[in-house]
Amino acid sequence: MTIHKEGYTSIALTVLFIFIINAVVEYRFADVFILRWFVYILSFALFITVLQFFRNPKRTFTNGDNLIICPADGKVVVIEETEEGEYFKDRRLQVSIFMSPVNVHINRNPISGVVKFFKYHPGKYLAAWNPKSSTENERTTVVVEHKNGAPLLFRQIAGALARRIVWYVKEGDQVTQNEQFGFIKFGSRVDIYLPLGTKVNLELNQVVKGGITVLGELA
Repeated sequence: MTIHKEGYTSIALTVLFIFIINAVVEYRFADVFILRWFVYILSFALFITVLQFFRNPKRTFTNGDNLIICPADGKVVVIEETEEGEYFKDRRLQVSIFMSPVNVHINRNPISGVVKFFKYHPGKYLAAWNPKSSTENERTTVVVEHKNGAPLLFRQIAGALARRIVWYVKEGDQVTQNEQFGFIKFGSRVDIYLPLGTKVNLELNQVVKGGITVLGELA
């Protein structure tokens, strides 16, 4: 397992914070044994938590020209027909994956193709499971067109804790299935909008892994 590049600054700041707190405790409360060990344990737990959040585990990816692969780790919280009003402006099948702070937060391309649309939206930080988060939270929208002409829209959505969305794609890019297209820090959600009638292989509350779990198949 390696550490994702998005974690270098956060980990360095965490180490600096831990060093300062422990130095203060050692200097001011050297004779308070219980307090010192409480701070040591808390510092260790904080370091491990931040470290695991930015982990980038090695994986054997699932590939398939007509397969739609899950773009993120997490739990399926929505599978429903809905109106997509930003790009398609019609009815689509929405699949949403909630990423908790303990999940790997790398986002991967569900299909290969050309980026036909990209837009970043500043916004609120509602809880990621709130239905309004899809349209009111800070988010990015990406539309990739498969070589067979089928477009797929996926959206990074910031949550109550996620205060930074990172993306690596722009309009006109040729992207490859399972390559990284972004990263979201500290809890978030990814929505995927599929053509009606798309065969979906997931169930509500199913735990999925980005780049491995098959979400569905292109028509």
